[in-house]
Amino acid sequence: MGTSPEIIMILFVAVGCFMAYPEAVSSKHTGITRHYTFNIKLKNITRLCHTKSIVTVNGKFPGPRVIIREGDRLVVKVVNHVPNNISIHWHGVRQLRSGWADGPSYITQCPIQTGHSYVYNFTITGQRGTLFWHAHISWLRATVYGPLIILPRRNESYPFVKPYKEVPILFGEWFNADPEAVINQSLQTGGGPNVSDAYTFNGLPGPLYNCSAKDTYKLKVKPGKTYLLRLTNAALNDELFFSIADHSLTVVEADAVYVKPFETNVLMITPGQTTNVLLTAKSTAPNATFLMLARPYATGMGTFDNTTVAGILEYETPSSSLKNRPLLKPGLPAINATNFVANFTSKFRSLATAKFPANVPQKVDKKFFFTVGLGTKPCPKNQTCQGPTNTTKFAASMNNISFSLPRTALLQSHFFSHYSKRVYAIDFPPFPQIPFNYTGTPPNNTLVNNGTKLVAIPFNTSVEVVLQDTSILGAESHPLHLHGYNFYVVGQGFGNFDPENDPPKFNLVDPVERNTVGVPSGGWVAIRFQADNPGVWLMHCHFDVHQSWGLGMAWIVLDGELPNQKLPPPPSNLPKC
Repeated sequence: MGTSPEIIMILFVAVGCFMAYPEAVSSKHTGITRHYTFNIKLKNITRLCHTKSIVTVNGKFPGPRVIIREGDRLVVKVVNHVPNNISIHWHGVRQLRSGWADGPSYITQCPIQTGHSYVYNFTITGQRGTLFWHAHISWLRATVYGPLIILPRRNESYPFVKPYKEVPILFGEWFNADPEAVINQSLQTGGGPNVSDAYTFNGLPGPLYNCSAKDTYKLKVKPGKTYLLRLTNAALNDELFFSIADHSLTVVEADAVYVKPFETNVLMITPGQTTNVLLTAKSTAPNATFLMLARPYATGMGTFDNTTVAGILEYETPSSSLKNRPLLKPGLPAINATNFVANFTSKFRSLATAKFPANVPQKVDKKFFFTVGLGTKPCPKNQTCQGPTNTTKFAASMNNISFSLPRTALLQSHFFSHYSKRVYAIDFPPFPQIPFNYTGTPPNNTLVNNGTKLVAIPFNTSVEVVLQDTSILGAESHPLHLHGYNFYVVGQGFGNFDPENDPPKFNLVDPVERNTVGVPSGGWVAIRFQADNPGVWLMHCHFDVHQSWGLGMAWIVLDGELPNQKLPPPPSNLPKC
């Protein structure tokens, strides 16, 4: 991985090279325990003719790939050698009764301070496919991320054709400036942050950027072979379209859950989402080279990085025939092609088979309606701000509550409940306190309320949440990620959710199961999940700028009656604040 552009042959790993790992040891679990060490360290990296010191894992950008099997235990020691606080989130891992290992700073743990370490210890239960890991504090996710590949159990096969090779491709965002300085300046001035300077495939920006032809991701394929591309959008603030010239892709998995296969020439993938696709190479090597392109799908009013990352797909042939090949370029939808995105996302369906069932809650114990969008905060006295007006700062909220991170971790406060009231309140509103025409003319008052407010629900509650975009400061798509759970996307639409007429149209048979969903621009999405995992679980927009502005909330799922329904106590080396 890192900066090397060659294909990574994971399949070779899958057929037994695991036993070559000295750190793989037997355990009482159905799988084995796999040990990794993540040294968080600074490294000088050059992109776009610009060298800077970035935060990395083991000096790699992107970080090392973590490969495990369903049922394995993963033990990762994270050692912090940089001046920044750090924590690592295992994005999309269910973390069943292992909430202490989920990783978001000030939610399930205090961050790991300079010179300290923490061991993440959890078992992968009932999951297989592509996920990823990333830093979960401020904007360090810009450079601290890598693939988390969960292979099926031994002797289990994919529910699709066995690929010849497997190739992880992570989409990222590159800033010439220090991303921490970018967000700190934005929070101080109240304005929108400066946008990134490039998008990347596996850390490489490609030939369409200044002095970057040498930093181009190349995918070499053999005629007639089928490749599994494990795609992850690790960009900070941008949803992306992706296409390969003159090649169609078959979508087979989303967010580490198999889906009913469907073909497409163009993918849209939001930050936080993973999509596995099959790419079948042409039966004979064509006399052409093919561009792979990704560029943003953008719906908001603010500025965004309107550039395109390019990689190259080329067929392995005798070298003499490489010269003078035409370079073919794919077409991509318009930057704001909201209808294309709605049609594309509606194609995702669960397999819903006996082996891979869709256990959609058919009846709902608790219903919630959350508005999701932007707003404002007042500018501090005697200061001019760069928000929507010079007296306001940009903010973001759910149900008009802008989430304030506490100074100590919520999960500790909840577990040792004697001081939790000083840290958070459990009065997050289940519905907007002042209803309005959410996607129509916005209200005059755009100010949000600040607070660390949570929703507490009993163990095993079946939950339905309708997430409604608002037109305050412009309608915009929002990728919402729920920690600790997958959920079923039972409905989506444009305009305001209609509680009378929309629910009868919900798909309760084979809806897609995800951990991150795009709330449509000017629309709504309905999700359902069974709250069977005790702990404190963050739900937030995966645009880091919106998360920094407060677009998030958290669920407390209370312990159940039985011993295996309770959250165990924290590990002894849990970081201190």
